[in-house]
Amino acid sequence: MLSYIGKRLLSLIPVMFVVSVVAFLVVYMIPGGPATAILGMEATPDQISALNAQLGFDRPFLVQYLDWFGNVLHGDWGNSYFLQTSVLSAIGEYFGPTLSLAILAQIFALILSVPLGILAAYKRGTAIDVTAVSISLLGSALPGFLLSMFLMLAFSVYNHWFPVAGYATLSAGFGEHLKYLFVPALSLGIVQAAYLTRMTRSSLLDVLYKNFIHTARAKGLKEMKVVLVYGLKNAAPIILTAVGQSFGSLITGTIVTETLFNIPGLGMLTMTSINRRDVFVIQGVVLFVTILYVLVNLVVDVLYGFVDPRLQPGRK
Repeated sequence: MLSYIGKRLLSLIPVMFVVSVVAFLVVYMIPGGPATAILGMEATPDQISALNAQLGFDRPFLVQYLDWFGNVLHGDWGNSYFLQTSVLSAIGEYFGPTLSLAILAQIFALILSVPLGILAAYKRGTAIDVTAVSISLLGSALPGFLLSMFLMLAFSVYNHWFPVAGYATLSAGFGEHLKYLFVPALSLGIVQAAYLTRMTRSSLLDVLYKNFIHTARAKGLKEMKVVLVYGLKNAAPIILTAVGQSFGSLITGTIVTETLFNIPGLGMLTMTSINRRDVFVIQGVVLFVTILYVLVNLVVDVLYGFVDPRLQPGRK
């Protein structure tokens, strides 16, 4: 197990290399650059060229990339031109709200999707199954920002149950923290629940018609035990994979929600950095969320061994 984890961690290096090349190339091709954003639109071409030379952006692409990636491997991800802090410090400061939002949204998604998926699989072909599938398809088709606006109107504008926008840190109290995150997390959770409901239903359907399920029923076991213990346990690896992908997408895909609800997370940091041409921050965030996504998948692989020992990583 430890050797498997070590190999997966080493595999991060080529992943970081490929992602860093793409991120650096995209940012390198953005017109204007940080010099234009720093000096403003009224700056002359000579002033912009002088600042680009001072910042080192007039060097060849390969030289700039190797210099930046070498510093990244040594723990120096550069500095923000506008936040007056290092990129790692900025990511650490803005990552907390995104993580809280993602965790709460994942909890909402699991609460909604797992019972609904189990019920739809058990009642296959009935009105309950059709309703569950229709709701999940509707949740997938509805744009996230539109759902967020509907929930904002329902919970915040018309009924004043929760704040319209903003963010409260944990230091302000756990209840206050959840109050500001409830509506945006519910919006993200509903979208993810639509995907997880379909995955739970399909994976459980593949199991409920196996021979060992018929044997368990023939032994006179209660139907709830057959479905939840024997069925759900054997369907758990696929569901676990879907949950890992869902959580990874929540970490990396909160830009619209954070901007709409004014949550100071990685999404908002990315948007402001793009508008300011803060290149090192953009590259750092892209690299960070990629590493995070790979680590989430690694945790899911390790958890397979606890769900089903036959799927334990590294086992032949």
